[in-house]
Amino acid sequence: LAPRGNRTHNPGTLYTYPENWRAFKAQIAAQYSGARLKVASSAPAFTFGQTNRTPAFLNNFPLGKVPAFQGDDGFCLFESNAIAHYLSNEALRGSSPQAQSQVLQWVSFADAEIIPPASAWVFPTLGIMQFNKQATEQAKEEVKKVLSVLNHHLNTRTFLVGERVSLADISVACSMIWLYKQVLEPSFRQPFPNVTRWFQTCVNQPQFKTVLGEVKLCDKMEKKDKKKKEEKEAAPAEEEMDECEAALASEPKTKDPFAHLPKSAFVMDEFKRKYSNEDTLTVAVPHFWEHFDKEGYSIWYGEYKYPEELTMTFMSCNLIMGMFQRLDKLRKNGFASVILFGGNNDSSISGIWIFRGQDLAFTLSDDWQIDYESYAWRKLDPDSDETKTMVKEYFAWEGEFKHVGKPFNQGKCFK
Repeated sequence: LAPRGNRTHNPGTLYTYPENWRAFKAQIAAQYSGARLKVASSAPAFTFGQTNRTPAFLNNFPLGKVPAFQGDDGFCLFESNAIAHYLSNEALRGSSPQAQSQVLQWVSFADAEIIPPASAWVFPTLGIMQFNKQATEQAKEEVKKVLSVLNHHLNTRTFLVGERVSLADISVACSMIWLYKQVLEPSFRQPFPNVTRWFQTCVNQPQFKTVLGEVKLCDKMEKKDKKKKEEKEAAPAEEEMDECEAALASEPKTKDPFAHLPKSAFVMDEFKRKYSNEDTLTVAVPHFWEHFDKEGYSIWYGEYKYPEELTMTFMSCNLIMGMFQRLDKLRKNGFASVILFGGNNDSSISGIWIFRGQDLAFTLSDDWQIDYESYAWRKLDPDSDETKTMVKEYFAWEGEFKHVGKPFNQGKCFK
């Protein structure tokens, strides 16, 4: 007989939306244990916001949340740590009561100590949450404390518990992915070399890599766009080529849809930094108008054409975020603040978009044409009072929004 902790699991299905770090824990655990795991993260197997609201799904998973696991034998589990534990083997869970308890300690540490400040700091940089300077500063201090604890613990250890990867490493590393990808720039992580060494050791294990792909550590805090060449040259000389740059350099070059346009004095990245890190009304909006180049850029108002089809607000938000994801390569030359107004079964979506050039940017690339025809587009006159008001209100997510007639529900940023 195989040791009890290592016996083969019944195969099963993990339901999640794509790129869910909570689901990664279970997927990586399965890579180590050899558990046969199907991942249902896209249509037709699973559509987030639809499948998880069906009676059949809610019958098995009453909260309707993901990740959720269903074994081929009918066994169901919700909560990501429970699923990862179930899909693990004895080596991952800990082979003694002490080791098992230490694993549980670090899994709990990830949830209680890392996730809250990490979310408070990272979410505004992704446009998921409005930026709040005080909350961000507090979150940074809490993250420093967490990194200090980890750095001290890892001073004499390669992994968190024992001599090899355990569920402790999987859980803590997955909870830190967004921190490392979005905000832990070299100067911030410099005092915590043991943590970065451990994190890179983990994410470069084949079992992690199969699930996560290449994890690129950020080189500039709270910045989503790829670094521009001239900025790269201004970086400290001792900084080796960042992984992000290396990956970019090895990508096949695609034609830049904006290559035909003359250079513009308006630095989009500079504005995005102000918008992400400073007060919207007193700093970002004045900066925008002071530097906006109306010859090189244009401002557009887009309104979703089919509000009668919008049902639950979370599904409407998925619609907005799905469009943003499909426009990823437009980020360097575009910015948008899109707002959901109203409530369930009575809502509308509209937003202000800034593009390089004078044309609607979506027509420049086949990759960008999936969603834009569902919106009615109007080019705005940058000199008009109407535009000034709309830019201010949509950027700040507050104001009268006279043209809408529904209350603000939530905003999303494309940056």
